[in-house]
Amino acid sequence: MDNINEMQVFARVVDTGGFSAAARSLSLSPSAVSKQITRLEDRLGVRLLTRTTRRLNLTEEGDAFYHRVKRILSDIDEAEQAVSLSKTAPRGHLRVTCSVAFGEHQIAPIISEFLDRYPEVTLELMLSDGIVDLVEEGIDVAVRMGKLSNSAMVARKLGDNKRRICAAPAYIEKYGVPETPDDLNHHNCLGFAGHQFLNEWPFRYPDGRRQAIRATGNFVANNGESIYDLLLAGLGIARTAEFLCRKDIREGRLVEVLGDFLEDEPSPIHAVYPDPRHLSPKTRAFIDYLVEKFTPVPPWEK
Repeated sequence: MDNINEMQVFARVVDTGGFSAAARSLSLSPSAVSKQITRLEDRLGVRLLTRTTRRLNLTEEGDAFYHRVKRILSDIDEAEQAVSLSKTAPRGHLRVTCSVAFGEHQIAPIISEFLDRYPEVTLELMLSDGIVDLVEEGIDVAVRMGKLSNSAMVARKLGDNKRRICAAPAYIEKYGVPETPDDLNHHNCLGFAGHQFLNEWPFRYPDGRRQAIRATGNFVANNGESIYDLLLAGLGIARTAEFLCRKDIREGRLVEVLGDFLEDEPSPIHAVYPDPRHLSPKTRAFIDYLVEKFTPVPPWEK
C-alpha cells in the first residue's frame, strides 16, 4: 500500500506542477510530499524529477514512470468503482457520439438490445464526423477512430478499422479495373472534404517503392456515409472502411481493386470517456456492452 501511496503523490505532483499544490490537494504538508518523492526515487534508484526554483521537470525515466503510474491508478479506481457500483442498476439519460458511418452501420443496430437489457436507461445518439468536446457537450461516451490525442480521456479499444479500395460492378463494367495505382489518375475517385489526408491513398509497389496517390474526382463529402452511398451507386472508386464494405464485397455489390498494392495501416477504434473516478453505472454498462459486442472479433469480420 505504501507503494501505491507514493505513486499517488508522485502523480499528483506532476499533475499539479509542484510540491505545494500537490500537498494542498492531498491535505499533506509540502515536506511530507517531498519525503515521499525522495523515498520513491531511492527505492527505484533513479531520479524522476529535476527541481529548480521556478518549476519541476520530469526526467526521461520520470516521464515513462508517470504514464505507467497513471494507468495503474486508473485501473485501481476503476476496480473500486466496479465493486462499489456493482449493486447499482444503470439508469438515466446516456449521451453517445460517433462518426456518421460507424454510428449508422455498427452502433445503431445494437442499441435496441442494450436498452432491452437496461430498461431504466434512455440513450441519445449523436452522429458527427467532427471531433466533439465530451466535457463541454456533456457526452458520456464517444466512439472514435484513429490515434487519440487527448490524454485526459480514458479509452477502451474496440478493434481496428481497416480500409479497402472498391468500386461497384456497374462502374467496373463501364470504366474497367485499375491494374496499378497509377491507373487511378484516369478514374473518378470519391474523396473527403476537409480531410485531405484521407485522400492520400498509400501504396506499395512490387519493387518495394512506396507512394501515395492523391485521389481526385467529381465528388467529395464531409462524411463517409455519403461517399459510400455514391460508391454503391457506381459513381466512382473509393477507399472505404472495412466495417462498411466487407459484407457488400462478399455479396457482390462491390468489387475490391488494387488489394495487392494498398498498404493501409489499420486505424484503432476506441470507446472514449472521461475520468473513471466519476463513471456512472449507465456509462460503465454501455462501455462494457461495446466491448462485449466488438471484441475479440468485430461483427463485420465474423
